[in-house]
Amino acid sequence: MQRYFVSTENWKDDAVTITGDDAKHILKVMRMQVGDDFICCDNNGRTSLCEIIEVDGNEVQTKIVKDIETDAELPVSVTIAQGLPKGDKLEYIIQKGTELGAFSFFPFAADRSVVKWDDKKAVKKKERLEKIAKEAAEQSHRNRVPDILNPGSFSDLLKMAEQYKIKIVAFEEEAKQNEISHFASALRTAENGDSILCVIGPEGGISEKEAAFLNDHGFLLCGLGPRILRTETAPLYLLSAISYHFELKG
Repeated sequence: MQRYFVSTENWKDDAVTITGDDAKHILKVMRMQVGDDFICCDNNGRTSLCEIIEVDGNEVQTKIVKDIETDAELPVSVTIAQGLPKGDKLEYIIQKGTELGAFSFFPFAADRSVVKWDDKKAVKKKERLEKIAKEAAEQSHRNRVPDILNPGSFSDLLKMAEQYKIKIVAFEEEAKQNEISHFASALRTAENGDSILCVIGPEGGISEKEAAFLNDHGFLLCGLGPRILRTETAPLYLLSAISYHFELKG
């Protein structure tokens, strides 16, 4: 069933009003009519089955048929700190990372980042990333849309790291030395409700200098198996492994 994230200001006790792009999608793409049902989420934990009762231009009025108890979120909050990659890789990481349960994304300028965040286009770029995350959250039946944090520097990353219990960094030099225990050890110490910060470098990986700083700030330098992963593959590997550890292995 189609799912939409709707701002809390559009919710009442027994009704939800859909406007903007979502209303256009309901009416023009899905061609729904009065009496049709879909699911609404308020991004704060409430999920409801809603029925269309009125269409007024590009505004859809619904009544809440029933609230739905569902939880599709990881039991730990995982933030992906991604060194700015080239091309549209960041969009891919956010789309697939959202499907895999990431709580938030923090793009940062790493030593080996070739591209720079264009401040003139920052607002539109962030809006596009947020739209990608929203659509991916709807598609994967998430209960919330991941936060897209404002891009920052490596220094911003170090400051942000202070609020996280578990901090790991994918470091290919560790992988080359067949380091296989740090990531697994970190997950074994984690409990439901913990916050995990995962740092991934851009193309070329995290530099030796950055790795040393991160290690000094309490990060575990982790190899992700014997193969060297692309920058857009590493965060998906991490999220998949975290999902398996907490949700599937029993």
